[in-house]
Amino acid sequence: MNKNIRISLAIFIIATLALISGRFEEVVEKEIIKKELFTVATMKSVAIPYQPLIKLKSTTISETRVDVRAKTSGEVVSIGARQGNFVEGDSVLCSLGIVELNRTEVKAPFSGYLEKIVKPGNFLERGQVCATIIQLDPITFVAEVPESDINKVKVGQTVNLNLITGERIDGSLSFVSKSASSQTRTFKVEAEINNINGQIRDGITSEMIIKTSKIMAHRISPSILMLNDKGLLGIKVIENKDIVKFKEVRILEDSEEGIWVMGIPENADLIVQGQGFVEDGQQVLVSKI
Repeated sequence: MNKNIRISLAIFIIATLALISGRFEEVVEKEIIKKELFTVATMKSVAIPYQPLIKLKSTTISETRVDVRAKTSGEVVSIGARQGNFVEGDSVLCSLGIVELNRTEVKAPFSGYLEKIVKPGNFLERGQVCATIIQLDPITFVAEVPESDINKVKVGQTVNLNLITGERIDGSLSFVSKSASSQTRTFKVEAEINNINGQIRDGITSEMIIKTSKIMAHRISPSILMLNDKGLLGIKVIENKDIVKFKEVRILEDSEEGIWVMGIPENADLIVQGQGFVEDGQQVLVSKI
């Protein structure tokens, strides 16, 4: 072996040893860093379509309520129906015994139910009420929407109405107010429902559930929710290079299956164990569940 070959071989061996030594040191350094990192457990979560529900207290209101008044004075000699009965429009409610024969009859202006009617023998002055009649078909369910939710509500959305009497009725919103109440800062909404047989009474309390437009949301366990240093409610996720990131969330609904939230990326690695021991921006070791 001549001198040039021996020199080249020596240089090659030295370079190889240096390369091996460098890689070894790099591996050792990585292992040391690994041992210093905190381990968290994560779970993949993918957003799915969710239909938020707005639950409100509502009350039924008859479409029309009219006090039918006498056009002249006289004694009530007879009535055409009893209180609570249904009467047809233009039927006689009260007959008066008076001289002005053309005004002896007080008639129903429309078909409806008699809420009250005077008894025979009473004397009515001109303009006094003979009977009160209400129209129950259709019947209107009225509720108030908080201003924080009003942008989600629009005419035509499906509503479920759960009456305190146990009945359940489906319908749709027929009216959404453009002006908030100055006292409550809420917006009036209405659902007009057919009530042919008058089964739904005026003034009944019910729960109105408005089905708003579908959005993409995550269903998570309440156990992973936490507050950050600013008092914001959220969760921690893993981003690029295994970095912890706090994400503020907005709760849409708390159901038996979990909490529906917004504010998380559509595909996210949620930290489900160890989130209380790591900080925003910290690099961690990840163990997937």
